[in-house]
Amino acid sequence: MQLNGSVNINAPRQKVWQFLTNPDAVARCAPGVESMEVIEPNKKFKVVASVGFGTVKVKFNTDVELTELNPPTSGTIKARGTGQGNTANVVASFMLSDGDNRTTDLAWTADVTIVGSIAGMATRLMSSVTQNLSGKFFECMKAQVEIAEGVIEAPVAQPGFFGRLIQAIREFFARLFGSKTEAR
Repeated sequence: MQLNGSVNINAPRQKVWQFLTNPDAVARCAPGVESMEVIEPNKKFKVVASVGFGTVKVKFNTDVELTELNPPTSGTIKARGTGQGNTANVVASFMLSDGDNRTTDLAWTADVTIVGSIAGMATRLMSSVTQNLSGKFFECMKAQVEIAEGVIEAPVAQPGFFGRLIQAIREFFARLFGSKTEAR
């Protein structure tokens, strides 16, 4: 199956290149990644990732290699994953070019082949699954690079139910006893 897409990132090309060739950064944004081990820095690594195809989830042990790297313009990523009687082969290429106002245009293509018991199911669901996974990856990547560049602010965690409850209790006792509470 052939896939492609593009995204504009509000950061210089070199910063986008650094992200795409950093296995730790990529692993943090890749949906389903459970672990990543560097075999050869900036070149080869092993990844364990789970991918869901409808109600079926398959864990792949994957060898990944960055090849044909032309800093900071283009590169190719080759991955071969096996798991539970299935094999997934991916060859993805990316091209970086300067956009307007110090932005970077990233165009990518991928050729994905799945063989095994999920191949029939994967073919029917592949388009939606891969669009969802690639969308999540590029959304995360864009945010991470732009946060590092100071273009956007990192989201501030909002207190959950218990955090709000504790704050309300503090405020209640502060009013009851006439003292101010510090925001924590």
